[in-house]
Amino acid sequence: MNKTKNYSDETIDAFHRGKFYLVQPRLCGHRSGMDAMLLASLVPNNFKGKVVDLGAGAGAVGLAVAARCLDVHVTLVERSAFMVSYAQKTLMLKQNENLSKRVCLLKADVTLKGRSRLEAGLVDNAFDFAIMNPPFNNPVDRKTPDEKKFEAHVMPESMFDDWLRSAAAIVKPGGYLGLIARPQSLTDILCALEGRFGNICVIPIHARTEKAAIRVLFYAKRGSRAALSLLRPLVIHEDGCHIFSPKIDAINNGHISLWELLK
Repeated sequence: MNKTKNYSDETIDAFHRGKFYLVQPRLCGHRSGMDAMLLASLVPNNFKGKVVDLGAGAGAVGLAVAARCLDVHVTLVERSAFMVSYAQKTLMLKQNENLSKRVCLLKADVTLKGRSRLEAGLVDNAFDFAIMNPPFNNPVDRKTPDEKKFEAHVMPESMFDDWLRSAAAIVKPGGYLGLIARPQSLTDILCALEGRFGNICVIPIHARTEKAAIRVLFYAKRGSRAALSLLRPLVIHEDGCHIFSPKIDAINNGHISLWELLK
């Protein structure tokens, strides 16, 4: 990510070496970075179909997928009016003109159930792939004074079950799910996936080889009963270096999906 312009309350940031741009809040709320690019990399290069980005913020993950996968249509779903305004600005950027033709924005709460969810526009069996970066800070952690950032980062009770229930409803049977979270949430996520998604692949993300994982990626198939697989980890920095490893740099810049690295 490269910052291109800096206004009093927002920035316009280049991603994938200028393949798309985001309008993001400068001083408050959520700003996207590496987590978004790692999550987007779960969608294979040759994927075709409808992708939904749940809790999309300004649209980083969805646009990263659209920039790399030319045969997808992306729906950005965000409930915060504050972040929806930034997603709208993002889609209106001249630099995103071509991508925006394959991206739409829906203001809706991912946790809605039944008829309320349908009326909000989250229709059953509508998508081929759901991607999500839900809030994953524990409420007992140090609370930020930024209310908008708190809303974006702190998980409410039963959050994973609520989000994955909705994902299971709107993803077609045989469709896919991609999720990024902290390792502390592993048990809650696996419990929420049970009976909804199977063939689960778990990919740990380490800052360095000798350090514990700092993030976990999940990839799963709707309705599958196949067993869970623990795949080899990704390491962000090579030993003794502060720069990104070549593999992570390739993901950050949209050159490859995660699956090219794991072959």
